[in-house]
Amino acid sequence: MVTRREMLKTSALVLAGGAVDAVFRNASAAERASAITRPPTAASVGSGNTPVVTINGWSLPWTLDNGVKVFHLVAEPVKREFAPGMVVNCWGYNGSTPGPTIEAVEGDRVRILVTNRLPEHTTIHWHGIFLPNGMDGVGGLTQPHIKPGETYVYDFTLRQNGTFMYHPHADEMVQMALGMYGMFIVHPRQAEPVRIDRDYCFILHNFAVHAGTATPDPSVMTDFNMWTFNSRVFPGIDAMVARTGERVRIRVANLSMHEHPIHIHGTAFEVTGTDAGWIPQSARYKETTMLVPVGNIRVGEFVADAPGDWALHCHKSHHTMNAMGHEIANMLGVEHDDIARRIRKLVPGYMAMGETGMAEHAAHTAVGHMQLPENTLPMMMGQGPFGPIEMGGMFTVVKIRDHQKPGDYTDPGWYRHPRGTVARKFQGKPPVPVTQPFVPAPVEKNPAG
Repeated sequence: MVTRREMLKTSALVLAGGAVDAVFRNASAAERASAITRPPTAASVGSGNTPVVTINGWSLPWTLDNGVKVFHLVAEPVKREFAPGMVVNCWGYNGSTPGPTIEAVEGDRVRILVTNRLPEHTTIHWHGIFLPNGMDGVGGLTQPHIKPGETYVYDFTLRQNGTFMYHPHADEMVQMALGMYGMFIVHPRQAEPVRIDRDYCFILHNFAVHAGTATPDPSVMTDFNMWTFNSRVFPGIDAMVARTGERVRIRVANLSMHEHPIHIHGTAFEVTGTDAGWIPQSARYKETTMLVPVGNIRVGEFVADAPGDWALHCHKSHHTMNAMGHEIANMLGVEHDDIARRIRKLVPGYMAMGETGMAEHAAHTAVGHMQLPENTLPMMMGQGPFGPIEMGGMFTVVKIRDHQKPGDYTDPGWYRHPRGTVARKFQGKPPVPVTQPFVPAPVEKNPAG
């Protein structure tokens, strides 16, 4: 039975939540209306650490109530632009998917009000965070479901620091498939022994948005066609910038249905953390491709010691593409010009591709020769300083510059290579290459035959 005191306390928390919501609605209109990466917030009280920058996202403001940091999350339907030309009907938090990043400091007492504006019930699980069992957010097991229109209160003290997530544990097949997730960063109380100059984070996810549609299909299990960093696909994913010599941290969470080998060019990650905390110095290791398993987090750090525009992407090649037809026949080596001419008499504008590869797909879509279904992105996108980049999905660029000012997160444009440092066309007669001729293996005869 709910006592009068408990009822009054809950009413006060809901009213406080309305005040926080008002702060969010007024102060964060730009974040709600834009998928542009927001600059870091001011450093949290009691922490000398660098605030996090969420690529194509932002951090949630909070208010202080008698020493408690109060946040307000609103679960609701949202629209997300995956890249120019494609807007998707998603579910998320506070007007965006992923939801805004929550930043706090180890030792903080936090109060998170969660209002449900979805058409069905929900909960929130604080992935990796140590807290009382009743705050863990598993609907039916540790708490009642949050029904539409209700606001629930999560109240706990942060007993660790590191990189964590939040997401539903209620109808999660649908709710996570539509984009309900966010990052939860807990900074250490004391400044870190090695200063981090730039601290980025993003979440890996997959969506099935069938050609010509705008709502993800939650029933798809593995054959997704949209592979996203923070619910964006290249070239809609912002670059991460750094000044030469700075130490950069990149926190990568994975709430997709696949593992993702995240590869960086021009340097190597020192793998320093997971969603279970920081890896001891003696156990850290370096690799250029950091594997992020499903439901996991990996933190990689590096010193930005090589100026340039360096690719960062998933190394599964289909994950750096946008919408593809998974059941299209293999046309490599098949001459079909004559067939295509005949089909065009019946279907004006028909194009047949794939005889020599799919690079022509990027070329045709770039100049508008190819008509695509409504609200559908080309498989390959993005124009670089030397032509089509021929990527999509989980791909972005790390831009390192000598003259990028500390704390400046604006995109510096394309890198200007020093003279003589770009691969060029060979002039003259090339040398004769050494090749390995194909020799069929001998076929053994059956002695009994």
